[in-house]
Amino acid sequence: MPSYSGVWTLVAQMQAEAAGNWPKPPFQGEMYAWGDNANGQLGLNDTVKRSSPVQVGSLATWAQLAIGSTHTIAIKVDGTLWSWGSSNQGQLGLNDTVNRSSPVQVGALTTWYQVASGSAFTLATKTDGTLWAWGYNGNGQLGLGDAGALTKRSSPVQVGALTTWYQVAAGSAFTLATKTDGTLWSWGNNSNGQLGLNDTVGRSSPVQIGALTTWYEFSAGSDFSVAIKTDGTLWSWGNNGFGQLGQNNTTYRSSPVQIGALTNWSRISAGAGKFCLAIKTDGTLWSWGYNDFGTLGQNDTVRRSSPVQVGSLTNWYQVAAGKYHCIATKADGTLWSWGVGGNGQLGLGNTTYRSSPVQVGALTTWSRLAKMPMSDSSLALKTT
Repeated sequence: MPSYSGVWTLVAQMQAEAAGNWPKPPFQGEMYAWGDNANGQLGLNDTVKRSSPVQVGSLATWAQLAIGSTHTIAIKVDGTLWSWGSSNQGQLGLNDTVNRSSPVQVGALTTWYQVASGSAFTLATKTDGTLWAWGYNGNGQLGLGDAGALTKRSSPVQVGALTTWYQVAAGSAFTLATKTDGTLWSWGNNSNGQLGLNDTVGRSSPVQIGALTTWYEFSAGSDFSVAIKTDGTLWSWGNNGFGQLGQNNTTYRSSPVQIGALTNWSRISAGAGKFCLAIKTDGTLWSWGYNDFGTLGQNDTVRRSSPVQVGSLTNWYQVAAGKYHCIATKADGTLWSWGVGGNGQLGLGNTTYRSSPVQVGALTTWSRLAKMPMSDSSLALKTT
C-alpha cells in the first residue's frame, strides 16, 4: 500500500496528463461489493443485499469504480468499460433498459479512463480526452444541449468535440468536470446554485465556472459541490441547509466560496445526505454537515457547519461518502466505515448504525474506493 501522497502527487499526475502522458489508472485489483442490492448493483448475479464484502467475480484487473443510486460502472486496466444494476433510464449504456445483476461490457472499446455515476445517469472520459454521457437527462445533466425525460440516452454519446476533458463527477441531477488545463465546468440542475455560476439557472451544456485554471479535486453531492484548488484551498457552493458547505452558517451559495483559510486540503468527498468528508496533507480526516445518522464519524449525531477533525489520527488515505454512510482507507491499507448500516453498507456483518469509524475486517490490502455519493451500497478494490 502506498504511503500518504498528499496534494502535490495528484497535481503532478494532472500535469502529466495535461502534457498528453495519459497513464493507466494507478490501482488495480479484485473488486468487492456490499450493501443494498435491490437492482443487482453489487454485480453478484442476484438481488440479495450483503452486509460484508463479497468479491465480484474472480478477476483482479479492475481499476476504476463508480456507483450511482441503483447502478454501477467500472473500468478494467485494459481500458474496457463495464456496467450492471438498474437500467430503467438506459444508464448502463447497453442500448436497452434491461437490468443486469452481473458485469456486462459496454461496447468493445479499450480506451475508457474515468467514470462517474449519478441518479440514473453516467459519464465517462476516454484516454483521448473526450467526454461521454448516457442515461436520464431530465435536467440536461448529460451535457448534450437538450433536456427532458424524452432526451435520455441508452448508449454513450460524446459531449461536444473537445479532447481536453480530465475528470468528471456526478451529483443527483448535475455534473462537474475539469479539463486538462485546470478549468472547472458544470451543467444540469441548478435550483440550489450547485453549478457555481452565480445564479440558479439550469444548463444543458458545459459552462465554465469562473476563469481559474487551478482546480484539481472536486465532488458533487445531491445539490451542492465542493472542490480543492492546486494551492490546497477548499471551496464550496450550492445547498447549505445543514451546513454542508462548511461556511459556519446555513446560507446557500451560487458561486464558489472558500472554506476557511487553510492551504493543506488534499482529498474531498460529498455525500447525497448533505455532508462532506475531507483529508488534509497531514493525513487527518475532517467532516461537516448533516449528522443525524452519525455520518460525520464524530461519535454523536450533532450537525456541524464547519470542518471538525474525526479523531486524532494522521494516517487517513482515501475517503468515499455514500448517501448516508462512509468508507475510508488508512495508509496501512485497512478499511473503515461508519454511518447508516441498514442495508449492510458498512460491511461489518450486520445492519447496525455506527457514529465513529469501525474497521471492516482485518485486511491491509484495500487500495481504491468507488465514487458513491448517491448510493446505499459500497465498492472497493483490494490488491492481491
